[in-house]
Amino acid sequence: MNVASIKLEKSVGRQDILFGVARVPGTGRAYVAGSDFKIHEIDIDAPKLEVRTFPGHDTYVTTLALTADLIITGGYDGKLVWTKASAGTRVREVAAHKLAVRRVAVSPDGKTVVSVADDMAIRFWNVANGQMVREITGEHTPLTPQGFRSMLYACAFSADGKHLATADKTGHVVIWEAATGKKVNTFEVPVMYTWDPNARRHSIGGPRSLAFSPDGTLVAIGGTGKIGNIDHLEADGRVEIFRWQKAEKLHEFVTDGKKGLVEHLEFHPNGEIVLAAGGAGEGFLSFIDLKQKKIVHQEKVPMNVHAVATTDGMKSILAVGHQRVVRFTVV
Repeated sequence: MNVASIKLEKSVGRQDILFGVARVPGTGRAYVAGSDFKIHEIDIDAPKLEVRTFPGHDTYVTTLALTADLIITGGYDGKLVWTKASAGTRVREVAAHKLAVRRVAVSPDGKTVVSVADDMAIRFWNVANGQMVREITGEHTPLTPQGFRSMLYACAFSADGKHLATADKTGHVVIWEAATGKKVNTFEVPVMYTWDPNARRHSIGGPRSLAFSPDGTLVAIGGTGKIGNIDHLEADGRVEIFRWQKAEKLHEFVTDGKKGLVEHLEFHPNGEIVLAAGGAGEGFLSFIDLKQKKIVHQEKVPMNVHAVATTDGMKSILAVGHQRVVRFTVV
């Protein structure tokens, strides 16, 4: 994959902050959701952006996934909502968690959706009927070592659906056997978590994104580095890559000059390139070449990126975040 030339094809302003995006394969249509509590269908290829709006949640929509004709969203209200995409009608609503849902992930076969939340629970749900089929608690503890509330920010399935990765604010990463909920391995990324015991008695950071390599042997974790002033995301973005079966760290990459959280990670189908996206005020797309062991290209994005959806082997990149939707093409 040649990432030397990236072109900003479209940039559309919005009034809201978008936290989730999913694209409809083979089309310019996508579903986005965020701070206005609603779900929106957009057509990024239309000369004038066309928008359909559907009911969403009682508060911020924090995460969104698409499987077949179903949009599944999670929110600060602790709920999961199923929406029929073609009709824009609600199928079901589930009181899934006691605290805010941070991320949902759909299994590659489309049969299971996993949700993680600030109640530190991992829950597996049947996509077809909304019934909970498994719950995992206890591994991700509700309090940080300093006695303050933790968050369970990220989850991701492997491409074959056999494994699930989860990560919490303190940098504790767990690999699970998806079919049984059995813990397979754990490792730590403590640099991504900053605790200030003096000035603020407060913490910041934590892993915000996870991705398995196509062959399932590697897992990438995205976040930020150690922060001096914890009132600001002043550290550069950070990606660490592990051979998870041995809990062996292979690489660590820092987005030199691109500050903030890495909120999206994705391996190219060839397994050699990793896309990292995020930001703090200003956003970034960073392309990591694992063979060269370095970031080979960084692209400025005109807003803090919260979520990304790609198509065509990462040639088309749709990024959403603070009051903007942008589309890049990798030439």
